[in-house]
Amino acid sequence: MRKKVLLNTSEIDIILHRLACQLIENHNNFSNTVLIGLQPRGSYLAKRLSELLTSTYKIKDLKLGFLDITFYRDDFRRREEPIEASSTDIQFLIENKKVVFIDDVLYSGRSVRAALTAIQSYGRPESIELLVLIDRRFSRHLPIQPDYKGRQVDAINNERVVVNWKETHKKDAVYIEPK
Repeated sequence: MRKKVLLNTSEIDIILHRLACQLIENHNNFSNTVLIGLQPRGSYLAKRLSELLTSTYKIKDLKLGFLDITFYRDDFRRREEPIEASSTDIQFLIENKKVVFIDDVLYSGRSVRAALTAIQSYGRPESIELLVLIDRRFSRHLPIQPDYKGRQVDAINNERVVVNWKETHKKDAVYIEPK
């Protein structure tokens, strides 16, 4: 099997607008809501949604942070090569806030589990929701489901979902390719 385009640039743009509108429907002016991008790959989606919410939809004082989950992962010491840590950047309190975790692909659920553990170091949120660009629904190892999803994909285990962002790959695209 060769690499197959799942989403092109214009489809990703449409999905980003839909996800932004869904967030607005549930969080209104975001006065008690914060967005947290899961490092490293969720940060691109989080930044893009934040820009869209503030510039196109005129949300004021939107709080955006980034959470590194490297040392909270259950496979941290099981990999052959060392995992490179990213940085956490949360410049606001999350105590009693509605937190929206943002990541690019929901696969096994282990990254989200690690994020749930890591966020406890910053306080106790009122609630936590999950937004993902791609939901690989048949690959879950843990009972974790997204509240917001761009596209649901039924990729089999010997396939990878690869998200390319224009910030790092010159154009937005999502591919399914063999491992």
